[in-house]
Amino acid sequence: MRPKTIATIVFFLTLVFVGFGDAFLPKPLSTASLDARTQVNRFMISLFPYMSPIDNPHRRTEGEIEKLDPNYRN
Repeated sequence: MRPKTIATIVFFLTLVFVGFGDAFLPKPLSTASLDARTQVNRFMISLFPYMSPIDNPHRRTEGEIEKLDPNYRN
């Protein structure tokens, strides 16, 4: 077998193990699969920093409109 074919098979087996292994594998392997998926999830979440949402994104625009037209809200 060619190395590329072996690498592809190993990649898909790893993907199945991490993604679905806890559903059909026996107990020691299902726990390992669940732990691996948990670690992968934590790693992927850590790649994106938490961004707090903007409280009111239209506040500045509404303030400018009220300066131009004081009767805007009435």
